[in-house]
Parts: sequence; structure tokens; C-alpha cells
Amino acid sequence: MSEIKNRYDFVLLFDVKDGNPNGDPDAGNLPRFDPETGHGLVTDVCLKRKVRNYVQLVHSNADGYDIYVKERAVLSALHAEAYTRLGLKNQASGDEASAEPVKAEGKSKAEKKPRKATEGDVVRKVRDEMCRRYFDVRTFGAVMALREANAGQVRGPVQLTFGRSLDPVVAAEHTITRMAVATQKEADNQGGDNRTMGRKTTVPYGLYRAHGFVSPALARQTAFGEADLELLWKALVEMFDHDRSAARGLMATRRLLVFRHASELGNAPAHKLFDTVGLRRKDEATPPRDFSDYALSVSSVPPGVEVVELGG
Repeated sequence: MSEIKNRYDFVLLFDVKDGNPNGDPDAGNLPRFDPETGHGLVTDVCLKRKVRNYVQLVHSNADGYDIYVKERAVLSALHAEAYTRLGLKNQASGDEASAEPVKAEGKSKAEKKPRKATEGDVVRKVRDEMCRRYFDVRTFGAVMALREANAGQVRGPVQLTFGRSLDPVVAAEHTITRMAVATQKEADNQGGDNRTMGRKTTVPYGLYRAHGFVSPALARQTAFGEADLELLWKALVEMFDHDRSAARGLMATRRLLVFRHASELGNAPAHKLFDTVGLRRKDEATPPRDFSDYALSVSSVPPGVEVVELGG
């Protein structure tokens, strides 16, 4: 897999219409928002979940593209599988594993003795195996230092910020009914009326902006390569098309603006590149209800940086 030799920064623009893009379990699953400004929020964890789901759908958990953090996954069992694949014993259980023999000057080949692997040696091997097998580990990183089966810790080359809406959002509450009840007792208590009431909260419209970063130095540590990067771009553009839900309404990636640096360390600060992306309401007198209500512009970028526009 070819190495990434360029730094990348990117802007992700996505919107929601008549839906809840990211409910807050601490607030009755209401849409997340900034209480001081009223701007809507979508967590980085929510966006990463959609990327994981897309990769899992496309590659069906194939080796090298399996997903570590997925529904009903038992993480310690995945670590144990990695130990088994490598033929190593889990030192947390008191077992020891053999490492490669060390070279000793002045001794014949017959006199060289294999050394016992330290826990660090074993953990590094298992950590590298986890990066090789799981797309989300080598992309976003993971804390895998479990007592049951230690696989270390990985700092991922791809990082995302929260998504924040360009304008304040208003959560609209709707009363809904179901023409059935769960039990006969409920039906008896309602005098034969089988309707049950519920509530649904939606955002009429919100255009959200999130920022992301790709580090070549960290990519080398996890073996995140060019093929992985192309899959990431594809996932960010198409992920909402495979994540439909009545609660989420209509969601879509509107634009993915990728800043490709000519060098590994970068040719301009990320915040200056993000400032080149402008979005303004065409009509300030009416609330926005569609992406077409905004005008998108990208001003000139510093030398050594190329802008690639995806999606839309």
C-alpha cells in the first residue's frame, strides 16, 4: 500500500431537512446545539460512525477493511483473535511469548539463544496487526489497552471536529400517534381507544460545517495508505445515502473541499485554508430551508496548496 506523502485538510458541508442529525441522550434525544448561540452541533463520533458503517457495507468486514468499533462487538475478543493470528500468548494471563533471537557479537549461531519477549514487544506486534486488519483503527486510532488482552494505543492520522450549523437552529416538536398499544392492559385503560401518543423533534433545516485533518506522519505509524484515503473521501461523500432513518429526515453531503499540500508538513496553516471557504445566506430576510439558499465561494489559496472539490 503506497504511503501518504502529503498533508491534507478538508471542509465537510452537510445538511439536514426535517430531521434530527444527532440526538443528545442527556437531553431526551433533542438535537444537539450550542446553548449560547443556538447553533446546531453534530459530534465527531457521529460522523465517524457513519464512515465506519459505510466501509462495513462496502467491504463486508473483509480482512484489512474490518471495523473494530461496531455494533455488538466484544473488543477483548477481537484482541484475543489478533493474538491467535500472530501465534502469541496473552501475557495478561501470565503466559510468556517468544520473540526473535537477538544477535550477539562473538558468539556462534549455535550459541545464540532466543530471548523472551517483553510485554512491550508483544503489544507492539498486536497493535500493528490491529491496524492492518481494522480500517477504523488505522484511520481514526483507538485505545486498545484492555487488561484482558492488551493491544496498546493508536493515534489515528485522520481527525474530525464537531459539525456546527452556519445559522442558529430551532428544534420543532411534533406530537405523533400510533394506532396500536403494546399490551391488552393499555387498551383496557384507554377504553378501547388503541391510539398511543409520542413526540418527535426535528430541525426544519440546518447546514453544518465540520473540519478534518490527515497527517502523513501518523499515517506511516498505522499503515494508512493512499487506497485508504480514497475510501475515506468516498465514504464522506456517500455515507448519508446509506444511513437513512425516519428520525434523521433528509441528510446529504453537499460539498467536500479537500486541501492537498505539496509537502508532508504542509504549506499553509489549516485555519487560513478554512478561512478561504465562504458561505453566506442569499436572503437574510427569510430563514434558510435548502442548500440553494446559500452561496458558496472559495478564494485563492497559498502557493503549494491545491483545492479539490468533491460531492454536490
